[in-house]
Amino acid sequence: MKTRDWIALDRAHVWHPFTQMQDWCAPDDDPLVIERAEGCTLIDSDGRRYIDGVSSLWVNVHGHRRREIDDAIRAQLDRVAHTTLLGLASPPSIALAERLSRLTGLPRVFYSDSGSTAVEVALKIAFQHWQNRGERQRTKFVALTDAYHGDTVGAVSVGGIDLFHEIFDPLLFNALRVSVSEGVAGFARVLDAHPGEVAAVIVEPLVQGAAGMLMQPPGYLAAVREVTKERGVLLIADEVATGVGRTGKMFACEHERVRPDLMAVAKGLTGGYLPLAATLATDEVYAAFLGEYAAKRTFFHGHTYTGNPLSCAAALANLDLFESERTLDALQPKIARLRELLAPLATHPHVGTIRQCGFMVGIELVRVRNPVVPYDWEDRAGARVCRRARDLGAVLRPLGSVVVLMPPLAISRDDLDRLVAIVHGALPVLDE
Repeated sequence: MKTRDWIALDRAHVWHPFTQMQDWCAPDDDPLVIERAEGCTLIDSDGRRYIDGVSSLWVNVHGHRRREIDDAIRAQLDRVAHTTLLGLASPPSIALAERLSRLTGLPRVFYSDSGSTAVEVALKIAFQHWQNRGERQRTKFVALTDAYHGDTVGAVSVGGIDLFHEIFDPLLFNALRVSVSEGVAGFARVLDAHPGEVAAVIVEPLVQGAAGMLMQPPGYLAAVREVTKERGVLLIADEVATGVGRTGKMFACEHERVRPDLMAVAKGLTGGYLPLAATLATDEVYAAFLGEYAAKRTFFHGHTYTGNPLSCAAALANLDLFESERTLDALQPKIARLRELLAPLATHPHVGTIRQCGFMVGIELVRVRNPVVPYDWEDRAGARVCRRARDLGAVLRPLGSVVVLMPPLAISRDDLDRLVAIVHGALPVLDE
């Protein structure tokens, strides 16, 4: 089938996420149809090649078509593609749970399908934990302003980006808000104003991704952990975006030696191959759900494909590659090289700030640098730069006026150099 035929069928039937479909269907700008991939390169249906500059939405780790992960999935297919975890167990889900427990220090693993559902599970566990312990007044959650935790109703409730969430407000429960600019004192103030009422605090550790790669000051996460401990409140770390190597360590919490009570993991967990998420918990949290059947302490939550064997096999192979290729060690000089490459961009007349944590980068575009005049949402500054980058050979996706770079951890130095050069070459579109 030719590219134009795929595009016609797509426009007739597929409703794309986070996409204004009227624009998508405009005849003057055909979308890419990605047909295959090799390493860190995406190849469209006309054979054109592009650097995967955002890891296929922050999930790819070791590149596409990695033989080791391909082989692990094929080997599992020769056994069974799916069995339920409702009343049964499976070797891949057991092995992966043990592996994740070792990596995080959190011994209990509850599987789901996406980052949103991993957060949803964490919120429900935190809520029921206190209900099961008889502290029924603990029903509130505290979250950061500009937070993003996913698109299911509970995750949206603790989210804080009006563009994404405001329309759904009538469906949501109210969360208490704290700004990073308030420092840890903000959390202390809110918790002290609601003594014995808060079930959990939820944070994206180190980086608020969907808010535009907003960085937290050093020591902030560790201080939040101390405040929650002192006041007997659970801490949920949403490592969906920051986990699996993106910040330079396996999990962002490691940078400040923080052990949360609950952790949500997804995105890079399977190396970008299959949907899988996990919510990890301490034994203390888990213990609140134990009891006689009649006590109804059971966590009544689960999905059909929870702990899917194919996904778990992919995740195990992904983690094996981290060890065999010493991925995190190899990543450190790339992080330094990326910082070096980005430095000249900082003086560009349409670049306000550049924010980097490991391989997570946000380049904020501005109409004027000094004094700063931001672009309006309607200007589509980020989208225009990413569209030009596509013409130059890289697939990127903006967050409003922020151009995001989050390449696969396995990207070569040459491709990293070329990716940043493409971004630089795309910026003149803002003056057209």
